[in-house]
Amino acid sequence: MSSVQMLPYEWTSTMRPLQDQCTPSSYEALDAMVLHDTGKSIEELFVEFDPNPIGVASLAQVHIGRDRETGKKVAIKLQHPHLEEFAEIDMATATWCLAWIKRLFPEFEFTWLGEEMRQNLPLELDFRHEAGNAARATADFANHRYTTLYIPKVYRSTKRVMTMEFIEGARVDDLEYLQHLFHADPHPGNLLIRPAQPNSRSPYNFEICLLDHGLYFDIDDELRVNYAHLWLSLIAPPSAQTHADRRKYAQLVGKIDPEMYPVFESAITGRANLKALEEQPDTTSLGFKRAGSLLDALPQSESEIEAIRRAVLQKEGLIEMVFELLRRMPRRVLMILKLNDLTR
Repeated sequence: MSSVQMLPYEWTSTMRPLQDQCTPSSYEALDAMVLHDTGKSIEELFVEFDPNPIGVASLAQVHIGRDRETGKKVAIKLQHPHLEEFAEIDMATATWCLAWIKRLFPEFEFTWLGEEMRQNLPLELDFRHEAGNAARATADFANHRYTTLYIPKVYRSTKRVMTMEFIEGARVDDLEYLQHLFHADPHPGNLLIRPAQPNSRSPYNFEICLLDHGLYFDIDDELRVNYAHLWLSLIAPPSAQTHADRRKYAQLVGKIDPEMYPVFESAITGRANLKALEEQPDTTSLGFKRAGSLLDALPQSESEIEAIRRAVLQKEGLIEMVFELLRRMPRRVLMILKLNDLTR
C-alpha cells in the first residue's frame, strides 16, 4: 500500500522530476553564494565550470567542473540560494496546516510529519553533515573485501557548497544503459550504475554509486534484529508458527496489534496479504493467486494491484486504519518503511 504503484500514474509522473529535473538557480546567484560561503568565486575555485547543471533537485543542483587546486574533474553540489529562509517558512506553514487538520479532523493525525520535517530538513540543508555521513559510510564498508557499493570521495565542503569526485554512470532506471549490467528500482535520483573500475572490489562487472548522504539514521540493535526476524517470517512457508511469528515481530517492530496486522503486511510488502496458513485457498475471490510467502510470490499482476487500489478507496474504515498505523509506529520504523518502498 505504501508503494508508488498504488498511486495514479499522473501523480507519480508529475512528481518524478523533483528527483533531478527541477528549475535551476541562476549562475549569478550561485556565484554570489559561493563567494559568500568560501571567500572565493566559482572562477577562482574551478578552472572549468559548466554553467548548465547535470541534475537539479529540490534542495540543490550539481555541476561538472575541474578543480583549480588539483586539476581533477569534479562534481560541484550547490544549494539553491535563499533556500534556508524559504525552508523555515515551509516548516512553519506545514506545522500550522497539520495542526488545523488535527483540530478539524481528529482522526487524521499528521502532526508528527511537521515534527519530522523540523528535525530532518535542517540536517539536509547542511552539506557538512552530509560529508560526515559519506565518510562514515565509507568507513563502514572499508573492511569488506567484496562490495558493489562505491561512495564518491568528498574533497571539501561548506554548509552550502560541496566538491566531490565526479562519477560517470547512468540512473538505475536507464534500462538501455543497464541492459548488460544490472536492473534495480531504488530512488533513481540518488544512485548511479557504472562499469566496475580498475582495482574495484565489486565481484561483478558493475558498481552501485551512492550519491546522496544528506539524511542518515541509526537503528538500535534490538530493532535491527526484530526487523530481520520479521522479514524471515515473511519468506517462511505458511504454518501456525509462521502465522504467530509474523504477528509477534510486527508487534515488536511497529507496535502492530493483530487487528492492524493485515494492513501493515500489505504496506511493508506492497502485496495483497499472504496466506497465513497452508490450508487457506491459493486463489482469492478477485482472481489472483495469493502466495504463502514472499519467496513463492509470482510477479505482481494488474488484478492484484487493482484490488489493493480498490480496497484503499472503497473499504470502509481502511484509510482511518492506515492513518492510525502511521501514528502508532515509531518514527525510525516509518523511515525504514520509506526506504523499503524506495528500494522495492
